[in-house]
Amino acid sequence: MNFKVETIADYTTRNETPEILFWVGCAGSFDERAQKITKAVAKILYHAGIKFAVLGTEESCTGDPAKRAGNEFLFQMQAMMNIQVLNGYGITKIVTACPHCYNTLKNEYPALGGTYDVIHHSQLIQQLIDDGKLVIEGGEFKGKKITFHDSCYLGRGNGVYEAPRRVIEKLDAELSEMKRSREKGFCCGAGGAQMFKEPEKGSKDVNVERTEEALSLNPDVIAVGCPFCMTMMTDGVKNFNKEQEVKVLDIAELIASANDL
Repeated sequence: MNFKVETIADYTTRNETPEILFWVGCAGSFDERAQKITKAVAKILYHAGIKFAVLGTEESCTGDPAKRAGNEFLFQMQAMMNIQVLNGYGITKIVTACPHCYNTLKNEYPALGGTYDVIHHSQLIQQLIDDGKLVIEGGEFKGKKITFHDSCYLGRGNGVYEAPRRVIEKLDAELSEMKRSREKGFCCGAGGAQMFKEPEKGSKDVNVERTEEALSLNPDVIAVGCPFCMTMMTDGVKNFNKEQEVKVLDIAELIASANDL
């Protein structure tokens, strides 16, 4: 599937406005593995006929890692820059594949003058299915066992539990829940800017503990909805030398792959 992803500036030159802004995020832009998630989201939006745009080089970090690491000053600087750009373009609706960006844009930007309708990509996919704009075929995942890892900022932080699960169920797959899931979900170990530092002293890395729990279900796929969780769970699977048997895939990748997008 070949198509050009347009920037908001492209739309502006034509005096047009996209239906939705796709906020890519740092991981989705620069991390090689997360770039595949970005492409999957773009393919789904294009396939569903949604007029969407990205900020391109005008997008910078939401400031989430700075804030979690305790640098409120840097966070506000980064946030104000983004708000200026978003408000300048008159953006009202944003979709992102990163729960960290989602949480920051949705809950922390309004206090600084940036109020938007922000949704996670799993919510948008579910919405597109409900509206009949996206028809899901089970494809290669039909009958496969999939377990979903709840991202902290998506689940407990914002109460989004059903959307990713409903999307997985559309694949005609067997959704198998870990003991610690939904409201009792267990962190992958990346949140709170832990992603960017060495683990502290302890008996076991958090991502190893979480992966162990997932692997105990003997899944074919560990599904995630966050690029940070993707890194941590993938590393966990590698730790147990299970990368040949168990795939770690984002919700968007499952849908794009099942529909041959």
